[in-house]
Amino acid sequence: MKYESIYTRREMMAVALARQVKDGMICIAGTGLPLIGATLAKLTTAPNSVIISETGIIDGHLEELPGGVSDTRFAYHASVWWPRYRYCGFLLKYKDKIDFGFLGGAQIDPYGNLNSTCIGGYHCPITRLTGSGGANGIASCLNTVIVMRHEKRRFIEKVDYVTSPGWIDGPGGRKKAGLPEDKGPSAVVTTLGIMRFHGQSKLMYLSEFYPGVSLAEITEQTGFPVDVSGAVEAEPPSADVLDLLRKKIDPDHLYI
Repeated sequence: MKYESIYTRREMMAVALARQVKDGMICIAGTGLPLIGATLAKLTTAPNSVIISETGIIDGHLEELPGGVSDTRFAYHASVWWPRYRYCGFLLKYKDKIDFGFLGGAQIDPYGNLNSTCIGGYHCPITRLTGSGGANGIASCLNTVIVMRHEKRRFIEKVDYVTSPGWIDGPGGRKKAGLPEDKGPSAVVTTLGIMRFHGQSKLMYLSEFYPGVSLAEITEQTGFPVDVSGAVEAEPPSADVLDLLRKKIDPDHLYI
């Protein structure tokens, strides 16, 4: 039986994102799959984790999925709902206490640099995108977990514009750019598997591939050479986890 008849790739992504959140961690999550994953972690393996919204909502306990980061449903039973300027100050002052932030983008390169600004040249783009929002601040100050659709047009050798810095150009790249060199992207959760970054070279490699996905499909959909030699098959979601995703977390299938 093919995996698609049991669970979808978006459900597998949500589970993979949840596995990045360990108990007691503090993470920044916007709406969509990152929020689904963080909520799943909080309801299962990481009950003491804390979710922060970039609109200043800290530790909300969701009863319904919000439509955006300013949606008041994000603030249900929250500890704090700060004005945006206080959230920015909190991010800068307590960046070492926040474990990571979830990010996404239209393009990513082998070092985890993200583009969400434009496709093509900045001054005369083919497509103008939404831009940074709070993503640059998160990528500059914190560790990150990136969420991406795994397509060759997105995983490219050089992004058209660096909206959110990853490991820049490899070892020492962040230090040269004036950024914390001990912070950066730790994982890229995609529609096909989970990528990570080599400790020395800072280059992306395949860590896990989802059941039903071949290594050939991943290399074909990656627009630069990627090491797949040490990849293992990811553990599929349990029936209980799928039931929680479908019946409690996202019963209306807004994001999965």
